Amino acid sequence: MKDVVAEATEWTARGDRVALATVIAVQRSAPRAPGSKMAVSEHGDIAGGVSGGCVEGAVVELADRVMRGEDPQLVHFGIADSEAWEVGLPCGGEIDVWVQTYSPGRFAEVARTGGRAVEVTLLEGARPGAKLLVEADGERSGSLGAPELDDEAAHVASELLWTESSERRGALFFDVVAPAPRLILFGAVDIAVALCTLARAAGWRPYVVDPRARFAVPERFPDAEEVIAAWPEEAFARLGGIDPATSVAVLTHDPKLDDAALAIALRSPARFVGAMGSRRAQASRRERLLAAGFSEDELERLSAPLGLDLGAITREETALSILAEVVAARNGREGGRLATRSGRIHEVPA
Repeated sequence: MKDVVAEATEWTARGDRVALATVIAVQRSAPRAPGSKMAVSEHGDIAGGVSGGCVEGAVVELADRVMRGEDPQLVHFGIADSEAWEVGLPCGGEIDVWVQTYSPGRFAEVARTGGRAVEVTLLEGARPGAKLLVEADGERSGSLGAPELDDEAAHVASELLWTESSERRGALFFDVVAPAPRLILFGAVDIAVALCTLARAAGWRPYVVDPRARFAVPERFPDAEEVIAAWPEEAFARLGGIDPATSVAVLTHDPKLDDAALAIALRSPARFVGAMGSRRAQASRRERLLAAGFSEDELERLSAPLGLDLGAITREETALSILAEVVAARNGREGGRLATRSGRIHEVPA
């Protein structure tokens, strides 16, 4: 939604009718994941995309019909691998696309302001196109037409809010919008400078935390979202806590600082927790945390030494190895070489 909300809202503000096409499911490989969107105005303006190829032409025709008053459309596009390039699905595969009229609402506002919410759309039944919005605080608006269906949808939406994965389940499509993921770097060290730059370029929101005020100087980290000179408990509280979409990387190499941050991060719902240091440092850290009352299961969450094995030498290469592991963990991957991996490169929910 974030990719098209500005244009779609602008077109409706000038009085245009607008249709919104959404990828709701894919089979095999496909160039766009569920939730990808294309907006079309009655004057032929287009923003976003659903396939990156000639499927867009067919979708525009459907959008024109919907804007002229036809019911919402659920359409399937499938193509054999041998013909994929010709029709615009270069990865082969199949996609299902939902097309309906667009009007600005709370979901668009959440997307525009960087919030988190799930918009549930009823694709079949008595009220196709009916919507229920579930926000991060549990607030609901709209209805799918029956209280029990709303309750069931809200339960699923509360799970998908934090997986940040849009998907179809039966007659319902769960469209997730979320802010850029957060990466909290504990330790205002030189590698954190490069990590902030790389994370920002990759679409993450990096934060730097360090109780040592002489190191935690905002000017040292121009790409950081915020630099906080405080101990972990205070700093994490100022950041609104650690949620399931947050990753934490501990970088200081100082036991009293590292352990203070890990004591909070390992018992939080953080998506990923990692710490730098040699294997010897990791063994000592493990002993300290066990002595402090952490269980084996809790320590199993800790990725240390932090980073993928890239043979990194410079701080920029080291930052790359760290960010690569964080991204892989967020996507449920191990981070190995694609050349030695079997199966499809892009796996998205069916």
